Amino acid sequence: MANLPPFHYPDIGHLGEDLVAQWLQSTGWIILHRRFSSRWGEIDIIAEYDRKAEEAGEQGSRGEVGKLRTQHSILAFVEVKTRSSGSWDAGGRSAITPQKQAKIWRTAGIFLAQYPEKADYSCRFDVAIVYCQKISKNLTGVTATQEALATSSAAGYKFKLQEYILAAFDSSIDNG
Repeated sequence: MANLPPFHYPDIGHLGEDLVAQWLQSTGWIILHRRFSSRWGEIDIIAEYDRKAEEAGEQGSRGEVGKLRTQHSILAFVEVKTRSSGSWDAGGRSAITPQKQAKIWRTAGIFLAQYPEKADYSCRFDVAIVYCQKISKNLTGVTATQEALATSSAAGYKFKLQEYILAAFDSSIDNG
């Protein structure tokens, strides 16, 4: 079988990011940007969780209007790693090197400089691990798999959001 040109293959990474973005939205997050780029690098997903909507329900039940107003929305800078099950880099975890973290951190700083109204939000750096598997027409039998947070199928592949790591790395990286 001849090798097909690269443009013929689906972009597995983008399809994995699509699954993560859909899952975040389904859990109350607002996607602000996809593939936000700067000279330092790219952030796959930037999402915001608005605590004010959550606070409205809490204020009604507790009657403490002023106390919860001091909290702001949360920004998540999400790195998505989409891998096949036998990947060499621990499902993408090993690819989040200190150098990669520094690039994401710097790019997040550029985002916050461009959107100063979000600069006082709590920020964290999350990592989403997505496994993909080519869907085989000859697939028979039953396989035991770990429960996924979300699944989807696209372009002949099955995607599973296997793990979502909150605050996967510290935002106080030494850039020296």
